[in-house]
Order: sequence, then C-alpha cells, then structure tokens
Amino acid sequence: MHYIYTHASTLIQTQSQAHINKMTRTNITLPLLFTLLTFIDVSTGASTIFNVVSFGAKPDGVTDSTVAFLKAWKAACGSVAAATVMVPSGTFMVKGITFGGPCKSRLKFQVAGTVVAPPNYRAFGNSGYWILFNKVSKMSLIGGTFDARASGFWACRKSGQSCPPGVRSITFNSGKDVIISGVKSMNSQVTHMTLNGCTNVAVRNVKLVAPGNSPNTDGFHVQFSTGVTFTGSTVQTGDDCVAIGAGTRNFLISKLACGPGHGVSIGSLAKELNEDGVENVTLSSSVFTGTQNGVRIKSWARPSNGFVKNVFFQNLIMKNVQNPIIIDQNYCPSHKGCPTEHSGVKISQVTYKNIQGTSATQQAMKLVCSQSNPCTGITLQDIKLTYRKGSPATSYCFNALGTSVGVIQPTSCLSR
Repeated sequence: MHYIYTHASTLIQTQSQAHINKMTRTNITLPLLFTLLTFIDVSTGASTIFNVVSFGAKPDGVTDSTVAFLKAWKAACGSVAAATVMVPSGTFMVKGITFGGPCKSRLKFQVAGTVVAPPNYRAFGNSGYWILFNKVSKMSLIGGTFDARASGFWACRKSGQSCPPGVRSITFNSGKDVIISGVKSMNSQVTHMTLNGCTNVAVRNVKLVAPGNSPNTDGFHVQFSTGVTFTGSTVQTGDDCVAIGAGTRNFLISKLACGPGHGVSIGSLAKELNEDGVENVTLSSSVFTGTQNGVRIKSWARPSNGFVKNVFFQNLIMKNVQNPIIIDQNYCPSHKGCPTEHSGVKISQVTYKNIQGTSATQQAMKLVCSQSNPCTGITLQDIKLTYRKGSPATSYCFNALGTSVGVIQPTSCLSR
C-alpha cells in the first residue's frame, strides 16, 4: 500500500465551491479543515517482508529480542523497495530501542502479537524512551499490543523512593507522513504515545490503557507538531487523555472516548519565557466519563510570550466530570517558581459549542484567565451542564471576555 499525503487545503482547491459551501453548512471549522489529512491509496504491489523471527526474535516473552528487532528494521529500512517489518503472533520482550531513519523507501511496521518491556523497570536507566521511531517518513505502524509493564515503576513513584525518570512507551521524533492505526498501548511508565516535532500524522483507532491511579501516565502527547489527527480512539489512564504542548498547530481530535483520566489539556504552558504557541486545535464528537477535567487550558503563572488561539471544543458529552470546562492560568504548585504570579500566555478565540452532560462538582465552568493578559474572544454556545441529578450548576470567570449564544447552563459569567 502506498499513501500520498496532502493537506486538506490542497484538497479544497480541487473541489467545487458548492461542495465547500456544503462542508461549511455541516459545521466543519477552519482549524478542522486545515488539520484534515487525505490518504489516497495508490497501491503499487506487495512489499518485501522482514519477519523479526527470521532475525532471531523469540515469541516466548522472556528472551531479549531487541537485537533481532533492530536487525529486521535495518534490513527493511535499507530496502529500495517498499518493505514491512513483521512481528508475528506471540509475545516478544524488547528493551529500550531506537528505529532510526530516514529509510530508502516507504515502510510498514506490522504487529500481530504483543511486545513487552523488561520486567525490571530500572533496565531503561535514564533514557526516557522505550520504543523510539526517529526521523522516519512515509511509515505506518499497524496493530499489536505494547505493554510497558509499569506497575513496579508506579509503586516506586508512590513510595517516594529514588526512581528513574520513566520512559515513554511509543515515541515519534521528527516524523513525517506517518500513520498509526489499531495499536494498543498498556501500562505506560509516563506517557503511552508521543509525537515530537512531527508533520502530517494520522492516529486512528488506538487504545491507550493504564489504571486511573497510575501517576503521570498521559495517553497521547503532542508538541512542536503540525497537521496531526487523532480519531476514533479510547484512552483510559491516570493523567491527561490528550496533552497538547507548545508548538502544536492544526490538530484535530474526534470521536475520543476519555476516562478515567484528566481529560484533554492544552498545557501546561509558560514553562519557559520563550515558548512557541498553540493554534488551530479542534476537539469534536467525544465523550468524557468520570474524568478530573473535560476540556482544559492550563498555563503556569509565569512570564511567557506564548499563546493559544483558534480553538474549537464542540459536540461533547460530559458524564460526571469534575471540571467540564476549565481555563486555569494560575497554575503554580506551592506558589514556587512564579515570580509575578501572572501568566504571560495570551488566550484568544476559543469556542465552546454544544457541550452537555453532568458535572461532579457544582462549579461546572471555571474560566480563570491571566491578571495581566485577559482571555479574549471566548464564545459559549448551547451549553447545558447540570450538577447531581439535574440540579443547577454554577460558573466562575476572572478576566474572561467574550460572548454567549443560545441556551447557556450554567449562566454565562463572561464579560464583554
């Protein structure tokens, strides 16, 4: 299978104006259009298969198969014809591993079985990664289960012992034109799946799972990346279901089932004074169940030249969520490291549309913006959030400027 990757803006140019108008009527927002990716199948025949077993991997869950995986990858990456690294049925134990690119041709990493981490979490040292794909292009990661077996690491963290920093389970650094589909990640140490510095990535139908009390186990984390879609996926974890970091642009999330977890978060931002902004983010058609937050924008109360703009949260259902709608620009644990207690991050043009359900706390909507940089262009439209068996919820705003449209429950607290 060969995929041609084009931005939605290119696709739109080839459509009739009537079709564009039809898309507009169906409420596809501008940021969503920019984040859509088109994958056109122009199959050019079967690829050459490199089976990790042929290179010495053992499907017994005990034997170290790291070297065998690397040999299979090296052979496939060096192939001038399209290639597939095949991980067949069975359980394969792999230590920290880096699959480096660029490769000579398009490449598929097909997993039918299960890949597990070493039983001793200290085997990773301070590397920060379990499985890292570095500088790969035109690649697909398809199927399989990846189990980081992090229960020992979590116990160490909770005990207050001296522990290693932990590793991300699956990471793509500087990837381009990548598809990730049908993957299941279990029991990550700190983050299930990370994109860093990537362009044009489609992530679909993945399942990211860790216990609700597992510390800092983010589901999907993206930063310094452009043109990413995350669709049709389930995230059940102990921290953010989706964490959106600095430098994220043109990001679409849709059909997400989130919970347990901490919801979808933009931030924390303002970690650094010189920090890239976040813009053109759309989250739609998703459900949050029993999460700490629904949709959150969070920044440290520190000086920063960062920003958040053009964000759409729409068509969402909240089920017993503690903070369904929240902006928190006063994040500063223990009031340490925040010399001014004001966030420099400028938040503007954020829309909350058709968000319904129940709040686990009476204050269902909390928009606390920077004392020195008020939020502007906030839009609330058709919001219906109740508290405990349909009783009224409340809202609280600070330095939040914007407009309200339609029925707003709880009552809008925005200033004009």
